[in-house]
Amino acid sequence: MSSVGTAAWWGLVAAAGAGRRVGSAIPKQYLRLAGHSVIDLTLGTLLDHPAVKGVMVALSPGDAHWHETLHATHPRVWTVAGGAERCHSVLNALHGLTERASDLDWVLVHDAARPCLRPADLDRLIADLEGDDVGGILGVPVRDTMKRTGSSGRIEATVPREGLWHAFTPQVFRLGLLRQALQAALDAGRLVTDEASAVELLGLKPKMVEGHADNIKITRPEDLPLARFFLEQQGRRC
Repeated sequence: MSSVGTAAWWGLVAAAGAGRRVGSAIPKQYLRLAGHSVIDLTLGTLLDHPAVKGVMVALSPGDAHWHETLHATHPRVWTVAGGAERCHSVLNALHGLTERASDLDWVLVHDAARPCLRPADLDRLIADLEGDDVGGILGVPVRDTMKRTGSSGRIEATVPREGLWHAFTPQVFRLGLLRQALQAALDAGRLVTDEASAVELLGLKPKMVEGHADNIKITRPEDLPLARFFLEQQGRRC
């Protein structure tokens, strides 16, 4: 087993979603972007980092596109079947990683459809969290005025933006803690939408690490040209 001081780092990519909002005949993680599939760009950033030992990918059962990707046969990439919701998929992938990793190892959970993660942001995330007692997530502070509406769509309140963040991925926690947190959330009937929420339900407080706003998640058709622009601005022409 790894000790806290020698804990390894592993990637976990959630890629079991259908991505229907993007309006494509294929899942959004397999759309073409800058000459590659979205998921290949995502995996490339994780695999290129010297701290990451390998990446577990949660795929939809019956996935017909994975075998066509650049990393399908990569020796440091493994796959498991995903589940009905993101939390099920991540938990399945954690169980898969348990065969290779220690409960004290760190897991970087990243969205397959976030191909614009900057290597510098990944560096900062790892540096800020490697000695942390809980873990944390990448994000950016909210800069716009925030409104809360009722069921009619009319504004009911203006929400102070101080202390509010946009939550991104990777989200980083020790394997054993995250597995425990997700299982506890599911046992309580809570289908959490991100890993930090599950850890928060245990009474813990993950750390926010500021990254860049161009770490977008592709969810709509207009996100693809925007992601291409961001990759070009980062100097990552493929």
